[in-house]
Amino acid sequence: MNILIVDDELLLIKGLKYSLEQDGYGVDSATEGNEALRKIASNEFDMVILDLFLPDMDGLDACQKIREISNVPLMILTSSNEDMNKILSLEYGADDYVTKPFNILELKARMKAILRRTKGMPQRPNEQTIVVDDFIINALGRKVSLHGQEINLTAKEFDLLLLLATNPGKVFSREELLEVIWGYEYFGDLRTVDVHVRRLREKIENKSKNKNYEYILTKWGVGYYFRNIH
Repeated sequence: MNILIVDDELLLIKGLKYSLEQDGYGVDSATEGNEALRKIASNEFDMVILDLFLPDMDGLDACQKIREISNVPLMILTSSNEDMNKILSLEYGADDYVTKPFNILELKARMKAILRRTKGMPQRPNEQTIVVDDFIINALGRKVSLHGQEINLTAKEFDLLLLLATNPGKVFSREELLEVIWGYEYFGDLRTVDVHVRRLREKIENKSKNKNYEYILTKWGVGYYFRNIH
């Protein structure tokens, strides 16, 4: 698997590159956001590890620009403990984040959790394609379309949608969603789920109609569920 590290700290790149290569990863690097964008546009990476503070552009802007050209799994590195930076990272399309200084074992565990799900969750034959009205989820191809238009989802957004849609009517608490989608390795908080649900709704719900959500519904005080399609 190929990883792109985007950070202007050369010692961090060197150490992280060495550690990841020991685990069999192929590692490339970039020290600026524009350099990273060029590499992502011309190469296929399995994950990008992106620092929020880059010399030529804000890391959140870089995150947003990456999402305009690729759905590659994105791990954010931030030296800030401010919750807003972490939440904004998720809003701008990141799959996860870690705070510097970080434990390399924790970083690797989070990476593996994301990559395991990105490569596809095992599906039963009758769950390979889910159709609800004009809403189609292709589990094997990891593609989603609504009214014939493909919707770009991040790895975590797709996993979240797939879990809910394959269990219509079942209410999942935020704790359950954290455990299933992010895995036991994840050390984040419950707001991570809320951010991803909100972002997912923005992409799949019909915002032109002045009515309640059609697909991902809220059970107040409990959690989230996909509309019962039976």
